[in-house]
This record gives sequence, C-alpha cells and structure tokens, in this order.
Amino acid sequence: MNQTTATLLLANVSRRRFLQGLSAGTALVLAARWDLALSADEQQYGAAAMPYGWVDNPNVFIQIDDDGSVSVTNHRAEMGQGIRTSLVMVAADELGADWRRVKALQAPGDSERFGNQDTDGSRSMRHWFDPMRRAAAAARTMLEQAAAARWDVPPDECRAGVHVVIHRPSGRELGFGELAAAARELDIPARDSLTLKPASEWRWIGKSMGPSHDGDPDQLERAPAVDGEDIVTGKAIYGGDVRLPDMAYAVIARPAVLGARVASVDDSATLEIPGVIKTVTLDGTSQPSAFHPLGGVGVIASNTWAAIEGRKALKIEWDTDGVEANAGYGTDRYREMLEERADSPGKVLRASGDIETALTDAESSHTATYFMPHLAHATMEPPVAIARVVDGAVDTWAPVQDPQSARDEVARQLGIDGANVSVHQTLLGGGFGRKAKPDFVVEAAHLSRALDGRPVQLQWTREDDLHHTYFHALSIDRLEAGLDADGKVQGWRHRTLAPTIMSIFKEDPKYKATYELGMGLTPLPFDIPHLSLENGEAPAHKRIGWFRSVVNLPHAFAIQSFVAELAASAGRDHRDYLLELLGPARQIDPMSVGASWNYGEDPERYTIDVGRLRGVIERVTEEADWGKSLPEGRGQGLAVHHSFCSYTAIVLEVEVSEQGSVIIHQADVAFDCGPRVNPERIRAQMEGSVVMGIGIGLLNEISARDGRIEQDNFHQYLLPRQSNAPRDVRVHLVDNPDAPMGGVGEPGLPPVAPALTNAIFAASGKRIRTLPVGNQLKG
Repeated sequence: MNQTTATLLLANVSRRRFLQGLSAGTALVLAARWDLALSADEQQYGAAAMPYGWVDNPNVFIQIDDDGSVSVTNHRAEMGQGIRTSLVMVAADELGADWRRVKALQAPGDSERFGNQDTDGSRSMRHWFDPMRRAAAAARTMLEQAAAARWDVPPDECRAGVHVVIHRPSGRELGFGELAAAARELDIPARDSLTLKPASEWRWIGKSMGPSHDGDPDQLERAPAVDGEDIVTGKAIYGGDVRLPDMAYAVIARPAVLGARVASVDDSATLEIPGVIKTVTLDGTSQPSAFHPLGGVGVIASNTWAAIEGRKALKIEWDTDGVEANAGYGTDRYREMLEERADSPGKVLRASGDIETALTDAESSHTATYFMPHLAHATMEPPVAIARVVDGAVDTWAPVQDPQSARDEVARQLGIDGANVSVHQTLLGGGFGRKAKPDFVVEAAHLSRALDGRPVQLQWTREDDLHHTYFHALSIDRLEAGLDADGKVQGWRHRTLAPTIMSIFKEDPKYKATYELGMGLTPLPFDIPHLSLENGEAPAHKRIGWFRSVVNLPHAFAIQSFVAELAASAGRDHRDYLLELLGPARQIDPMSVGASWNYGEDPERYTIDVGRLRGVIERVTEEADWGKSLPEGRGQGLAVHHSFCSYTAIVLEVEVSEQGSVIIHQADVAFDCGPRVNPERIRAQMEGSVVMGIGIGLLNEISARDGRIEQDNFHQYLLPRQSNAPRDVRVHLVDNPDAPMGGVGEPGLPPVAPALTNAIFAASGKRIRTLPVGNQLKG
C-alpha cells in the first residue's frame, strides 16, 4: 500500500546479446528485456502499475553454470508464504530444469534491476507468474538453438527435456551445461516468438507436493520447499541470525505518545552497566510519520542483554507539547466518539435508489453497530536490522517486505545517495505488513553512524513491537436495513469510521482512502434496490498501517455478521438468505459501483464475479454438511468475502460450553483464486488464515490509555493456542484455471471472524458485535 510513486521501468525493445566478457566455461547468463509497448496515456494495471514495474530479463533471474547447475533469483520477500520456492519453481519448470540441480538465490534491494520488490497485496505470483515464465522460456529457446547449431539441424527438431536438449529424430542429447557457452553468443528471441509450455507439460506448476503415485521419490509432482530443511533444522538465516565482525547491539527507548520528544535524559546509571558502550538521542516524528523512526534514546552495548538493562536505567523526560491529543488518546473514549458519529450522516461513497424512503417505509428494520479494536502484527520475529555505515556508504541486513523502500528511506534520512545503500534480504519470521515499513532499518543506520561506522544490530523486543508498531485501525461499522414483509432487504445503509492509513503519509485526512474503501465496502455485490454507503470522520492518534487483509477485516466482519442477523430475524436459513442477497450470477464492473480502486488490477479483466462468490458458498456448505443435526451447544457459522481478486467462503463448527469457553471442532474453507500454482502453499495459507482469524475473533486487542498502549507482551496481547485451533481444518480448492489469477496470502482471513461469531450465535444464541469475543460468553 506504499503510496510512494516512481517512474515505471520500461525495458529496452531491442534484442540484447548475452553478456560479453565472460570467459569460456563460465556461467551462461541470458539477457532478454522487452519494451512494455504501452502508450504514455494508456492506463497501467497490475505489475506495470507498480513502482519500477516488471522485468522478464533472464540476465537478472536465471544463470546456468558450465557444470549444468541452474540458479534462479527470487526477488520477493519470503515470510512463510512460500514465494521463494514458488517463483523459482515456476522458472525451473518452464526452463525444464532438474530440481535437484536448481539453487535459489535471494535478490538484494534493487528494484531498478529486478522490478517491483514490494511483497504485499497478495500479488507476487499474479504479477510475476508470466514474467518468470517468459524469462525461462527465452533461456530454454536459446539452449535449443545452441544445440541445433552444434548438430547442424533445424532448431524445430530440438526440444528441451529435463536438464537436457534432445534432438528428436535421432535421440541425441546435450546437457544444459554443455550448451551454455554457445548459447551465450546468440541473440535473444523476440517475446512474441516465444512458445510457453502448455499446462499438460508442467511437472510442478499446479501439482500437489510429494512423490509420484508410482512411488519413485525422484519423480516429484511438485518441487519441495527451497528452505524447508534449513528452517526445520535451524539453519535458515533470519534477521536476528546475521553476525558481523565487531558488531554491537542496541535497543531504543521510544516515546509512548506519538510525536513526543526527548526533553532531557540522564544516562549516568546506564553507562555504569557492564557492556554498555554509548547512548544516542534520536530525533522523533509526529504525523505524518511515514517511515520515520519514532525517536528516543538508543542504548548501544556489547550484547543485547546489556543494552536492555541499560535502557531500563535511563531517566527520560518526554515533551508532549503540540501532541496533546495523542497524549490523551484512550481507545474507550475514542470508540464512544466514533459510535456517536456513526449516528450521523457521513460522506456518501455510493448511493442508489431512495434509501431514506426505503428505511422509513420498511415493514421492519434492523440496526447493528460492530467494533474491531486496534491490532498488532505480533510477528514471531520482532523487527530487527543490522547496519554498517562507512565512508558515506551503508550496508544493511534486514527481514523487510520491501527492500527497495528500505534502501530509499535509509538514503533519504541519512542524506546520502541511494546508490550507496545496500539492503541484504534475509528470511522473515512473519511479516503481515509490518515489515513493509522500514523504520527499524533506518534506526539501525543512525546508530551505526553514531558509532563511527561500527556495525550495529538493532533489536526490537516484544514490548517494543506491541507498543510502537503501525497499528491496524480501530473501526466502527454501523449498518441499517429496511425489510419487506418477507424479510427481504429493500434498503441498506452502511456507515464506516476508522483512522486511515493515509494519516502516516499526509496531514490527517480523517476519511478512509479510496483503496481502503474498495476493500469490501464500495464494491458491495448484493442485489439491493436502495443503498447508501458512507464514511465518517476519524482522526488518527497512533501510527496506522496495513495489516494482513487490511480494511477487508472490519468490513467483512460487519457485513457478514449483519447478513446473519437479518437471516435470523427473518427466520430464514443463513446460507439461502446470503445467496438471495447476492442475486443471480453476473459480472460486476467495480468502477460502475463506485469502487475506483480494484487491487490495482484491470476492472474489465478482474470483475467482481457473483457466480464465483455463489460457487464458494455452495462448495463450502456442501463440504461442511451445512444444516446437519448437531448436539445442543454446537452450531455452524458461515461467511464469504471477495478480496485481493480471490473468493473465500468459510464454515466453522463451534461448541460453546456452559462456562462460556469456545471449542472449534471443524473449519471448512472453499477458496477460488483462479489458476493454482502451488496448491500445497495455498492450503497452508488458508490453514494459517483460519488460525490467525480465530485469534482476531477470540483474543486479539490493542488498547490505549493516556496515549500509552496497555499491552506489554503475550500475557496481555493474547494469541491463539493449540486449544483455540480447530480440531480439523479442511481446505477445498475450487478448480478455475481459466479465470484471472488472484491472490492467496490475504483473502483467506476476512471471513474467519464473522464465521466464528455467526457460529457462536448458532451454538449459544449470543450475538457478538464487539471483537474480540474475550469474556463476553462467560457468566
């Protein structure tokens, strides 16, 4: 969601030669880049609309050594979603490589070379599936041409097999390594001359994990995870695992109140602690904070423990002059204020028919207000970064989702040329959007410079993480419906209020941004004659940032909960009522209904497909045996949502005990993302979404009092444990290969919380409108 603009990278239309100057016998490196061939005034979508665009240059992504080994560069952040395996797998499959001879390399932060590297928005595969295939197809074609020249036969008689090129009439073979040097001298074929492999020839793309059905473990249906063994054996390198010679360690005491500054500091006791080297006062920031550090006092030591103990000994006086509203921020009072504002008209986003008459003349009406608190990302690995600043150059090592953004921010805030900044990407122990904001990398660079270039590892503790993250916004959604005598909705009004992410980029706009409103609100797909969607003012008093699924979370919770309430009040089956609200299968142009943002994709290609929404509902309810007889105290809950160009429906089967505890017996997920590249990782993402969504529904809450976050660690910011997880999670992937490719990492999350609370109502009769559920069922 980074709003930073950049010139779209346009590749050279002319053919390129293979890199010259490589000595004989060294790696074959292929170079092919093509012009995007778009007029200056043509609307850009997808990868082309992202900063730095896309690159399908084999010189960047594919290298074949003279021994036949193949290296494929992954330029996206690997944070558990499997993209480091999936993108490499796509290229290797198209190339025809033997997976046992493929190595994955990680790109540094350099979007001018690699194309956009911002790993968020569930768009890595849908933006890079085609460019990676084209890069590999160009490499494969050049190898085939080199073999044809060696054998003096027509090129169309040569075809790449598995790590060899075969002369089909004679059966002769040459390995990739044997052809590398000759292929290097050939021109790159034009893009429109490339032939991509048909799906019938894919060995891994779209296949399930594991050995082939004939039992031969060497014939894999899908390439195994690149980092799987290293991760489970503890060999994988995450941000905190990086070690440099003579490295120091640091933590920072940051202000509890956004925008507060250091008025005075007494570090005398800190400097007496063994291991403490130095303290550094850092300038802070107020809104709009963007990716600037919060400021405070850094403590640098010979080890992290000494740094933490030194921070405890600091005596700091904070100046809150000019940020009194932030100093007085309390989430209880703030919620009350938003609820009051929700009773008054907001800025109209989308309207049809006559909502006032529809509500006034309705046979009956129903109103409900839904609340979602602030949330913290709480990644398993808190933010951490290593920086070394020497002679005007900065080297950094960090688990960041957007290494180019980190590179740009370090350069900007240290006042140096971006060419002198390097960002070495490590594995991420979770991201969820937090690590797309590189403030912690900038902090490390400031501290290294203060230590005359000695490398410094800056570590955020869990307390730092919960107190000072970019929070998911506290939200109020008020819905009102007018019903006819049959309980059918005639009028629907939805007012939404929450501080916007854009408050960190410009003076607090108080209204949600267009892209936030486009996440499940303005493109509401229901077939309702009278409609009004409105947005009320909500100022920001903390840093607000994108969090997995972003504003889809409160929108889905409110809308899907409200539909369940309407069905219950009408005495109707929830599933049938929801399908009736959706209406017949049809294609909705998002732009025609006021959704001027469509996840960055072409609205003519990426329509809102009501048929696909209906399809996942019908699939999941069939798989879950919707409406089956259940013991007393158990019930099923349903929710559906369209987000990130994919469609998800969930049914949870829940038991509520007499003591108010919640047991989740079964979770069924129907998911339609269009073409499936790596089904095993898709299932894993859906399973993870269910657990994370249960945490949001049952446990997660960040609250503030007098400007300070009240949760310090996991004894207060509760995460789901094994006892909270479903006894059984069943993922049902919808086969839809002809649809445009959708996202995977985020769209599984929004329907979970409303499916949970709807199931709780079915099991207990208790309606939940405030998240988390917490203790609302007890007593």
